[in-house]
Amino acid sequence: MKAQSVLIQTTIFVFITMLPSFAVDAMAIEKAKYQVLENTENFELRQYAPRTVAETFVAGDFEAVGNVGFRRLYDYINGKNVKKQSLAMTAPVTQEAEYEKIAMTAPVTQEKSQDQWRITFLMPTQYTMETLPEPLDQRVNLIEEPGYLMAAIRYSGTWSQKRFEQNKALLEASIAKRGLKPVGKPVWARYDPPFMPWFLRRNEVLIRVQY
Repeated sequence: MKAQSVLIQTTIFVFITMLPSFAVDAMAIEKAKYQVLENTENFELRQYAPRTVAETFVAGDFEAVGNVGFRRLYDYINGKNVKKQSLAMTAPVTQEAEYEKIAMTAPVTQEKSQDQWRITFLMPTQYTMETLPEPLDQRVNLIEEPGYLMAAIRYSGTWSQKRFEQNKALLEASIAKRGLKPVGKPVWARYDPPFMPWFLRRNEVLIRVQY
């Protein structure tokens, strides 16, 4: 028992010493730009700026499609395009000599679209539709999105559907109480990489609204 206790204490110590590097990686990733208009418990109203995203559609279970879509889009930014050009990630990735990296951004979003899920990566702001390399995978598309008004709720924890549904219900109640009109389907946003400890992850549910 004593040896087990020492092992647990050592594991906790090593994990705590690694936390600053997790935080630095997360802070270094370029994030979606928005202005906060209102901020209360279980509710934040944001005005998002226009942006360019890479999108793909995946059919399947809520908790499975995210991994499939993430890999497909990650392959695109990591060189699976006509220029063999990569959009450099801040998290450690393997880099082949002929590739130029393109920066990873946050969040990765997931929303229901008929019988499929739409997964998106935000493209770095230094790129435009004209300068972004064309995807080789025909299941990946580049689109421009206009600015829009978004209601949001932020939470930490696991990436389970249960946690998503719980926070979606809280956000929908706050939207109704505020007197806003939902004009889009709920979006699940993940800001952190899989290796981020679950209790430090930034997750959000987002819904487009109108006054």
